[in-house]
Amino acid sequence: MHAAKGDRLVQHGRVVGQHDQVTEVVEVMGQEGNPPYRVRFEDGREAVMSPGPDCEVRRGQEQTPG
Repeated sequence: MHAAKGDRLVQHGRVVGQHDQVTEVVEVMGQEGNPPYRVRFEDGREAVMSPGPDCEVRRGQEQTPG
């Protein structure tokens, strides 16, 4: 997985009824766009994340369904 600052990571819900979690990449801590990433959640919290196979990268300002 490769991401850049400003991309969005979408972690898909794992069970029926669970919503997708969307975070914004604020810093790429790995080399050449690789994880880990510092991300910002919609409520303003930040965390360091190494996304798993249930995540996808949405480039730049792509909108999430909703």
